Amino acid sequence: MNTRIGTSGWSYDHWENVLYRPGLAARDRLAAYVERFDTVELNASFYRWPRDTTFAGWQRRLPAGFQLSVKAPRGLTHAKKLYDPGVWIERIARCWHELGDKRAVLVVQLPPNLPRDDARLDYFLAELPDWIRVTVEFRHPSWHVEEVFELLERHGAAYCVMSGAGLPCILRATAPFVYVRLHGPDRGTLYGGSYSDDDLAWWADRIREWENDGRDVFAYFNNDGGGNAVRNAETLRRLL
Repeated sequence: MNTRIGTSGWSYDHWENVLYRPGLAARDRLAAYVERFDTVELNASFYRWPRDTTFAGWQRRLPAGFQLSVKAPRGLTHAKKLYDPGVWIERIARCWHELGDKRAVLVVQLPPNLPRDDARLDYFLAELPDWIRVTVEFRHPSWHVEEVFELLERHGAAYCVMSGAGLPCILRATAPFVYVRLHGPDRGTLYGGSYSDDDLAWWADRIREWENDGRDVFAYFNNDGGGNAVRNAETLRRLL
């Protein structure tokens, strides 16, 4: 089993004096990040998918054993809503190949206005190469049913476990690995607040249960404000 704890993104100005020394250039933030963590979730790819050469550069720059999870582009998930995904899958697979041994998980976040459509999800997962580990984050409540969990399990895709305002926290494992996105403890807004030590101890217990079940675990904190994600990730690692 292999558990990795990190943050969603790494280049935040307000992480100065939390993770980065004052005045550190943005281009040097990743190098500073990898001194403290062994995984990160790339979110900028949702807005603009990087070029093949960028993924190849990460493969060279990231240290041995580091793992990069990458959020799928909104062109695939929010514009096309997984419809006719072939062009995007080809592009993702090409970049994933360039990332080589540094690749972790492809994060497919579906929009809140996309209700359950088993056939669409089934087709997408069938078209995705089986050497790409994938997790699916559902934002419409209709997806959280047994039939969808079984569909994910057939494809070896992970149900994305979520923590955050208005999101159901369903502790379901559908793949050889578990993927957790921690969007913050605030009840009124996503990405806000800092998890308490008791909260993090509870998550540490859940991770141990998944480890005891023989599963790898990836967990990323997305409550970046005030450097909360950094502090929470480091506390959870200590607890484990």
